[in-house]
Amino acid sequence: MRASRLSLIAVVIGALALTGCMQTSASVTTGYAPVDEPYRLDAGDKLRIVVYGQEGLTNTYAVGASGAITMPLIGSVSARGLTPAELAAAVTARLKRGYLREPYVAAEVESYRPFFILGEVTAPGQYPYVPNMTVESAVAIAGGFTPRAERKAIKLTRVGEAGAAQAVVPPGTFLKPGDTISVAERWF
Repeated sequence: MRASRLSLIAVVIGALALTGCMQTSASVTTGYAPVDEPYRLDAGDKLRIVVYGQEGLTNTYAVGASGAITMPLIGSVSARGLTPAELAAAVTARLKRGYLREPYVAAEVESYRPFFILGEVTAPGQYPYVPNMTVESAVAIAGGFTPRAERKAIKLTRVGEAGAAQAVVPPGTFLKPGDTISVAERWF
C-alpha cells in the first residue's frame, strides 16, 4: 500500500512537471538544491530598476494587477511572464525611443509575491516568499500543524501558463511565489 501511494505521488509530480506547473528535481527526494529556472514576474512582485545616470528613473516599482509596471517618461511596461532581464531589455528599448541615447538598465526582484497557506495550521494566511522554500518550511512559518492536521495530505495549488494545477505533495516539495498550500483536517 505504501509503495503504491509513493508511486502515485511520483506520477502526479511528474505530470505537473511536464505541464510546467511544478518544479521538481532530485531535491524532492534526495535533498539536493533545486534546479534553477528563470524567475517569471507577476502581480505582487516588487522590482528595483536602475537606469544608470538617471536618478529620476531609478526606483522600486511594483507589478500591478494588470501585470505591468509604470515608469516616468515611458508609462506602462508589461512585466507579467518576463524574467527580470527581459523586463530590463523592454525598458531599455522603450527608453531608446526618443528619451535616452544609450540607456543601461538593470532590474532585480526586491521582494517576491507572497504564498498562501490555508487549513489546519496555527496561523493560516499570506506570507512573504523566500527562495528555495519548501512546503515543510512554509508550514513552520505558519506556526506548525494543528493537532487535527492531516500531515500526509498537503495539497499544493500552483497557477502556471496552462492554468491552475493541484496535487497532493510531500513536505520536501519546493514552492514558488504565489503558491497556495492547503492542509486538510484528519478525521481520526
